Order: sequence, then structure tokens, then C-alpha cells
Amino acid sequence: MLVLLPPSEGKASSGRGAPLKTESLSLPGLTPAREAVLGELVELCAGDEEKAREVLGLSEGLRGEVAKNAELLTAGARPAGEIYTGVLYDALDLASLDTAAKKRATRSLLVFSGLWGAVRINDRIPSYRCSMGVKLPGIGALGAYWRTPMADVLPEAAGDGLVLDLRSSAYAAAWKPKGEVAGRTASVRVLHAPTRKVVSHFNKATKGRIVRSLLTAGAAPKGPAELVETLRELGYVVEVEPPTGAGKAWMLDVLVDEIH
Repeated sequence: MLVLLPPSEGKASSGRGAPLKTESLSLPGLTPAREAVLGELVELCAGDEEKAREVLGLSEGLRGEVAKNAELLTAGARPAGEIYTGVLYDALDLASLDTAAKKRATRSLLVFSGLWGAVRINDRIPSYRCSMGVKLPGIGALGAYWRTPMADVLPEAAGDGLVLDLRSSAYAAAWKPKGEVAGRTASVRVLHAPTRKVVSHFNKATKGRIVRSLLTAGAAPKGPAELVETLRELGYVVEVEPPTGAGKAWMLDVLVDEIH
């Protein structure tokens, strides 16, 4: 099972670990693209601060993120699972998983990123600020930029098992499963049952809980249909929209009564 996650806007500090080594990150086929984005981002943020803030879409209160990006090549690096914070990652609570569940998380979780493309939770990265919606002056829109390298690398990473897609739309734009990979992909929405609407906070929290439930249960559904059965056994209310044709993903709605 491969679980596709969005990153978080909020991130923990880099700490005092050894600096980033791009060649040590998972999915080495993405290394040239990562280095290109990293190089332009550092150059941008080390130059005109106001321009960098505008490009990155940062408010006055987040001005310090520009200086942080300028030091990415020398900043300490920590496992991505410790860097990403926020609602989804609070609910997932990787640090409290038992040893077996942590090993499953390392194998199955893939976090998408405007800067790195995608990383596994044990990949060591510095804290940064660069969303998939950013348009760098030289490279252009990152969502579009990542599509080609992702298309080359992600099908192999997906293997021959279930792909559980929990990404937000901005990060889903960087790689859309196609062909037979799409047929074993399940894309999940979380809806407030009484209103049938997506509410951002509990959508993220519930997705974090879903991943945690699967990891702690040691669940290994082989495909979308088996995933639906597994989630229902774990206590989730799930509605299913099977694919309408070849090369289409399954759509799953998880219904939640309370917003929390």
C-alpha cells in the first residue's frame, strides 16, 4: 500500500542535525528536479526579500520564512515525519506509533511537496516554506513542473498494490495516477455527514486518523474494494463510487457526524 499525503504549511524547526543531502533522499529519480527547485528557491530568498515574499505568497508576519529558505543548503535536517506538523500530522501522531506501525509508515507513506516533489517520512530534510501553488520566476508553476519527473518515478513507487490518495487538490495536480495504477487508486474525501460538505480542519484530522488506524491495525488491503471493507471494519462510515471506466480511480467518501 502506498499512501499519498499532502505536506503541512506549518513545520517544526530544522534543529541541529547534519545538512540536507539531496542524493540521500528516497525516489532518486527526482534528484535533478529537486536540486533545480532548491537552487532557485535559495537564490530567490537570498536576494530581494520583498520579491521572494511576493513569489511565495507570504504575509508580513511570515517574513522570517524567506531568511529560513535562504539557508536551506546549510540548515540542519530532520526526518520529514518530524518536520511536518499541523492538523493531519497531529492526528496521525507518528511519534506515538509502536515499532511495527512505524516501520509500516516508513514503507507506505509518501508526502508530496512543492520543494522536494515527494519524500518518505524517514527522509531527512530541513524546515522550509514553498507550497505547490508557488510559481518560481525561472522554473514556473511547481504543480506543472513536477508532472514530468513524477510521471517517470511514481508508477514504480506505487508498485502493484493499493494507492490511497489523501492529497489536497494542489498536490494531486503534480501526479495523477493513470492506466492500471489508477484502477487500484482510491481517492478519499471526508464529509460532514449532516451537511455533506468538506470542512477543512476535520477533513485533515480524519485523514490523519484513517492513516493511523490502518497502520496500527497492520491492515494491508490489496485494492480499493478491500480498503472499503477494512475501513468499515475499523468503524468508519464509507460511501463508494467505483470507477466509471478503465484508467479511473475509485472515489471514497468517509462520513463524519461531529466536527472535531
